[in-house]
Amino acid sequence: METTKSNTDITDKVIYTAKDFASDQDIRWCPGCGDYSILAQVQRTLPSLGISKEKLVFIAGIGCSSRFPYYMSTYGFHTIHGRATAIASGVKIANPDLSVWITAGDGDLMSIGGNHFMHLLRRNLDVNLLMFNNRIYGLTKGQYSPTSEKNKITKSSPIGSPDYPFNPTSLALGANGTFIARSMDRDPKHLQEMISRAAKHHGTSFLEVLQNCNIYNDGAFFLYTEKETKEDNVVYLENGKPLIYGKNKDKGIKLDGFKPVVVDLNDGVHSANDLLIHDETSRELAFILSSFVEHPELPMPVGVFLEIPRNTYEETIAEQFEHVYDKNGKGDIDELLKGKSTWEIK
Repeated sequence: METTKSNTDITDKVIYTAKDFASDQDIRWCPGCGDYSILAQVQRTLPSLGISKEKLVFIAGIGCSSRFPYYMSTYGFHTIHGRATAIASGVKIANPDLSVWITAGDGDLMSIGGNHFMHLLRRNLDVNLLMFNNRIYGLTKGQYSPTSEKNKITKSSPIGSPDYPFNPTSLALGANGTFIARSMDRDPKHLQEMISRAAKHHGTSFLEVLQNCNIYNDGAFFLYTEKETKEDNVVYLENGKPLIYGKNKDKGIKLDGFKPVVVDLNDGVHSANDLLIHDETSRELAFILSSFVEHPELPMPVGVFLEIPRNTYEETIAEQFEHVYDKNGKGDIDELLKGKSTWEIK
C-alpha cells in the first residue's frame, strides 16, 4: 500500500493493491468453489475505484456467499437470513457517505429475502448488490433453490422440482431497478469490468454472477463458461453494438416482431445491419434480453442489461429533511420527547 499526496497537497490519498483488501481469516469455502473467483475479482477491482477502506462496508445474509465480509479487510456485517438488503438500507441511510456492498446467494436473496430485494431496487438506494447464483442451496446441503430449473433432482426434490424458477434479471427489471447486469465466475476480466460498472452507478446496482457449486450443482453453467462451448452459447452485451456471437462471430440476434431469433451471418441473406443493437437505456429491450434464459436456442446474455439515472432514496430523504428544516426549523429532541399532550391518571 502506497501513500501519495493529493492534488491539493493537503490530504493523503491512499493507493491500494488487491492484498490490502484481503483479511487475515482462513477462507472456508469448498476447494474449487466459484466464490473464490468472485472474492478475488472484487479485491482486484476495488483499488481502481479510489475508495478508502474506511468508507467500505460489506453486508451479507446467510449462505456460503455470506461469509464474504469475513474475507474482506473492510467494515462488514454478517446478518440474518434474507435481511442483508434491509440492514444495508439502514446503514446507507444513516451513513450516506459509505460505499455499501451486499453479497447474497440465490436462495438467500430470491426466497426469504425476495420481498426486501424488490423494495431495495424500487427505492434505489446507492448500494451495490452482488448475487451469487449457483441454482442450489449449498450451505444447507443441496436443496433446490428459487433459481433451480424445473424438474431438477435434488435432495429435497428426489423426483424433480415442481417449481418454475425465478428469472433474477426479469425480477429486477420488474422491481424498477436502475442498474442490472450479469457476469460469470469463470470470466475474471469481464467480472471485474461489471463490478467496476456497478460501483460507479449512482443508485442500486444489481449484478448477478453465475457461480459454480462444484459439490452440490457442479457444471450448472459449464455450457457458458467452458472454452469448448462458451463462444457459441454466450453473447456479450455492448452498448451501441449489434448482438453478434459464435466462435467465428458468424451468429447474430435479430427481432422478428418482439421475438428474438438467431440468424446465420454467412447465409448470404443476413448481415450485421439486420441485427438487434444493444441499448443500455431501454427497459423494453432489457426485458427481451432477460427472457433469453428461458429459450435454450438463444445464447446467454452477459453484460449490462440496463443503466438509467434516477434520484436515490437517500437523496429524496435528505431533500425532505431540508424542506422540513426550512419550514419548521430543526426542532428540539427534548421538547419532542416531552410532547404537547398530557393525561391525568385517576
